[in-house]
Amino acid sequence: MSRPQAVVSGLQRLSQSLFNCFFPDDCRLCEQPLTTVSRVPVCPACLALPKPLEAEFFCLGCRTPFSSAFALGEDGFCALCRDGLVGFDAAYSFGSYEGALRKLIHLFKYGKVESLAGPLSRYLLTAVPLDVEFDRVIAMPMHWRKQWERGFNQAELLAAPVARRYRLKLGTNLRRRRYTVAQASLTEAQRLKNLDKSFCVKRAEEVSGIRILLIDDVFTTGTTLRTAAEALKAAGAAHVSALTLARVDRRLDADVRKSRRDGFSENQSFRAESDFAPAFAGTGGRLSPAEVGVN
Repeated sequence: MSRPQAVVSGLQRLSQSLFNCFFPDDCRLCEQPLTTVSRVPVCPACLALPKPLEAEFFCLGCRTPFSSAFALGEDGFCALCRDGLVGFDAAYSFGSYEGALRKLIHLFKYGKVESLAGPLSRYLLTAVPLDVEFDRVIAMPMHWRKQWERGFNQAELLAAPVARRYRLKLGTNLRRRRYTVAQASLTEAQRLKNLDKSFCVKRAEEVSGIRILLIDDVFTTGTTLRTAAEALKAAGAAHVSALTLARVDRRLDADVRKSRRDGFSENQSFRAESDFAPAFAGTGGRLSPAEVGVN
């Protein structure tokens, strides 16, 4: 290391030490002391925890992961995509909505740590295939009242760096026509009714015939993305791809159900054996499987 580099490195360490001395803070995920000067209150180790979603079997259209190829046709598409019921033409997600990624999204969205938009948008960029091109990036809009309540639109903060990366305009054509209740606690039928006619497209001539990348934070059931994509397609968009940070992995739900069934079977078997071996009676119990949180 040259002398100028050593001086710069020393000054950086000094500034970080002074910062930590006067403004001590802990990582919002692991709660360990932060050792670097950053606007992001999460340590580098925790930012490196989220991993890309992996699946041996997934739909080529909506990218839904499956535990087997049984749900896919010979063309590689699921039944919903084959029947044209998803609204969008393709969907990409970085990771599964669990663990560190879920915590980061909650910290960003509900903890209002807007500085996380930069690191999270970098996850987004890794989810898009290199050979896919777009003409415009559009963020999932919020109704003005809901945005006023939260203070920002998380999808816009995520989409802005993506638009800059592709050197594209961040479009504001898609609008929320009316205020809707939160989707999290609704059934699929209620979600559809809640979102009915909730989107409209302004300056439709600007989206006519173009390829759009529609960005949101989480893909839960896909109802919101589907409804928004349908509005864009109705306005003349040639192709709409959905891009989200995370998606709810339904394979986890299936694993939980299987664990419950297996646990029940093992418990019943144990009871049967205990009738013949009283010495073991009362020593067994059904284990509760880990619950999967879904918003």
